[in-house]
Amino acid sequence: MYNLYIQTLIKVVPIIICYMTFWFIISIIKKRNDIADVAWGTGFIVACISALFLNNVIYFRSVLATTLVFIWGVRIATHIYLRNKDKKEDYRYLELTAQWGQWFYLRSYLQIFLLQGFILIIIATPVLFINTFYFINYSFYDILGFIIWLIGFIFETVSDWQLGQFLKNPTNKGKILQTGLWQFSRHPNYFGEVTQWWGLYCIALALPYGFATIIGPLTITFLILYVSGIPLLEKSLTLNPYFKEYAKRTSKFFPLPPR
Repeated sequence: MYNLYIQTLIKVVPIIICYMTFWFIISIIKKRNDIADVAWGTGFIVACISALFLNNVIYFRSVLATTLVFIWGVRIATHIYLRNKDKKEDYRYLELTAQWGQWFYLRSYLQIFLLQGFILIIIATPVLFINTFYFINYSFYDILGFIIWLIGFIFETVSDWQLGQFLKNPTNKGKILQTGLWQFSRHPNYFGEVTQWWGLYCIALALPYGFATIIGPLTITFLILYVSGIPLLEKSLTLNPYFKEYAKRTSKFFPLPPR
């Protein structure tokens, strides 16, 4: 069974390398590396659809899982594109540009684009696994996984919209959004993103050995909680006078009633 999954990786990995190389070239033309954030969401779509059609494993569960990834990927890529449009490059990428000097292009290609491609393949493991095996049995896990995914999608979509509306108001400059879903979690959008991948993992549990794909949701959870998500964002907020009190009464990740 695992040999078949390795065959899927052999097919998908070169496609993602080409995909990320294309976006690296675009980043050079546009002179901004944060375009990698747009490529992130659509990269999952490319990986999952490639596995679906190259393996010709088209049935209810594979179409469901791939469709959910497609919906998430299009929404997050569109959201990030519109958020960054007509703005300066993300400060995180500008810092890397200054640090890497003459090695900038090589390190950008390896540490931003190819690394993201590698990580997205790991995170997409549940769906790539589903798209490897034709196992046409309906399961409680399909329904449960869809419900969990939907909860996450609603959290991410609504919280992103609330934040966007808040930032559009010039009177909110320098303030922190503390209403709507943001009164229950300091990062409801991240909670929503992670929850969606746990929902997709739940769908994979309907397959034999599907439990082994837990590396996918564990990876995205770890990255957001401890590496590139919440830590970097909260570091940038430490000097905000509103943040300290907000952090005291608001859950960091899981939505909970304010303290």
